[in-house]
Amino acid sequence: MDLKKTAGLPRIVIVGGGFGGINLAKKLKNKPVEVLMLDKHNYHTFQPLLYQVAMGAIEADSIGFPIRRIFTNQKNFTFNLGEVQTINPEKNTITADIGEIEYDYLVIATGANTNFFGNKEIEHYTMPMKNISEALNIRSFMLQNLEKAVVTKDFTEREALLTFVVVGGGPTGVELSGALGEMRNHVLCKDYPSLCEEDMKVYLVEGKPVVLGAMSSIASAAAKEGLTKMGVVIYNSVHVQSYDGYELKIDDGKVIRTRNVFWAAGVMGEVPGGLSEGTVAKGRRIQTDDINRVIGYKNVFAIGDVSAMITPEMPNGIPGMAQGAIQTGQHLGKNIMHLIKGEPTVPFKYFDKGSLATVGQNKAVADIGKLHFHGFIAWVLWMFVHLMSLVGFTNKITVFVNWAVKYFTKNTDNRLIVRFFNTETRMTDPISK
Repeated sequence: MDLKKTAGLPRIVIVGGGFGGINLAKKLKNKPVEVLMLDKHNYHTFQPLLYQVAMGAIEADSIGFPIRRIFTNQKNFTFNLGEVQTINPEKNTITADIGEIEYDYLVIATGANTNFFGNKEIEHYTMPMKNISEALNIRSFMLQNLEKAVVTKDFTEREALLTFVVVGGGPTGVELSGALGEMRNHVLCKDYPSLCEEDMKVYLVEGKPVVLGAMSSIASAAAKEGLTKMGVVIYNSVHVQSYDGYELKIDDGKVIRTRNVFWAAGVMGEVPGGLSEGTVAKGRRIQTDDINRVIGYKNVFAIGDVSAMITPEMPNGIPGMAQGAIQTGQHLGKNIMHLIKGEPTVPFKYFDKGSLATVGQNKAVADIGKLHFHGFIAWVLWMFVHLMSLVGFTNKITVFVNWAVKYFTKNTDNRLIVRFFNTETRMTDPISK
């Protein structure tokens, strides 16, 4: 497909190959439209398992899948690798690093990135985890610091190298701190005989009074109990003031000396340039109406995490989870066809299928409607849902095998430093260097 649209069929340009973009494109299969997807990566990422890549529980490739392969049998679909620089709504084009692209309908499905709330020091020294590269950075960084802890003769530095702080008590923060707790309890002294589990400390810092604040009080209490039993120290109702790479200062006066701070405290939408500033809401999300159309535009839409559909039922917008992106993508596919045919559109209604979070092996929490449960059953359900949601049969098998090995051995084979993380430049270097 040429960057210039062909005559005849309406062209729908989708920016972003996440859950929203993928499901929208699938909904348009066999429809009389051209579908062009643009993404800066050539693969779809299953973000809910990024923390397992970071902890070496599964391979990085097993949560990614080539976008072109997803749509091999969809004749009206084309993918281009590229990054959008600006939207030109007056010309119905977008400017990308590969050229100018025409559209009849534009859908922004760029997702969200880490929100450091304007603190440049925290942005520089902490480790985010929103994509595969960042997850691999955490893995290298963590393993390098464990190796340093084995050989250093400076006790204070050794203590800092073995202290891990996760900032943010949502699902990502809870799951990451739980995985660190499991490493501390089951792996550390096996892989590093000169260290013992008492040497490693794991903290979870959360600004709200509870962890998993978006879930039920039953789930929140069960998650906190599970983490505490694993040795994770939880600080609630506090906020990080500063972090200089060594000392993390909390607003209640606590100071934690650590070389390892993982930031899972907030997200903000990735909004391309060109839209009116008045359309951007809190958290850098794009304000939309009830069919995900950007306020003030006729043929520009936003779905998933980058979208803010504010309604009386959802004053904070659609939850920033995979289901929100999937459902808005599928529903918009129907509404775009209604618009093309001149038919009335149908307002979007979010259907809450429930929330899941795992704390560790045999420990998870689940809210499904009015049902709230935790423990082994919730953990099995969490595994099943995530396994079935992965794209690609090979990925499903690979992750299942990795989980099976970990279940019986409480260890993994994926803790490899395949590239060094340079703590000075905050960049990765090839292992050969």
